[in-house]
Amino acid sequence: MTEREEAGRKPARVVVADDQTVVREGIVMLLGLLPGIEVVGAAGDGDEAVELVAELAPDVVLMDLRMPRCDGVEATRRIRAEHPGTQVVVLTTYADDESLFPALRAGARGYLTKDAGGDEIVRAVESVLSGDAGLSPSIQRRLLERLSEPQAEPAPLTEAPDGLTARETEVLLLIAEGLSNQEIARKLHVSTATVKTHINNLFAKTGLKDRAQAVRYAYGKGLVRPPVD
Repeated sequence: MTEREEAGRKPARVVVADDQTVVREGIVMLLGLLPGIEVVGAAGDGDEAVELVAELAPDVVLMDLRMPRCDGVEATRRIRAEHPGTQVVVLTTYADDESLFPALRAGARGYLTKDAGGDEIVRAVESVLSGDAGLSPSIQRRLLERLSEPQAEPAPLTEAPDGLTARETEVLLLIAEGLSNQEIARKLHVSTATVKTHINNLFAKTGLKDRAQAVRYAYGKGLVRPPVD
């Protein structure tokens, strides 16, 4: 019997998001056998996951990261910004830092690999619903190791390139950190519409077309220094 059952609470309502049909159906089948969990929906990509959360208001989304149209990191950002009552646990094949840390920065509270057993999944779901982090021991160790690494200092700004204003440069640096428009707005205490205006202006001045180009631009201009090995 799980902690939720012992406390007389209803099963955790879960949505599964994975673009591979066989994998998604397998996860749904496994979850259906686990105590304290009720699968209420399944999505084939991030956009569909966001739509299901808006429709069903689940307690938790088990989120794959690498999906078409809208990946798991962006879907997590949108869910946490638009539906803060729903927690996200990443369930992925990959346990590399490149996937792990953007997902955590986007608001995921748990992170499990797809070889996790049923007990691990139940514990992760219960942990995030109780306000704790649902991270496997190996992921916790990696996170602590990453946090203990010396952080590279940003390069001092002398003059902003391409006529960018101080605020536009600040927004560019936050984009390079992986923040969404909503996160930038909260950090700068402005509206998301204002953030979009700054982004449109800096894109127009620099000739950039998307956020990936903006990140490369920030590094190329020396505004951000790559991590030191």
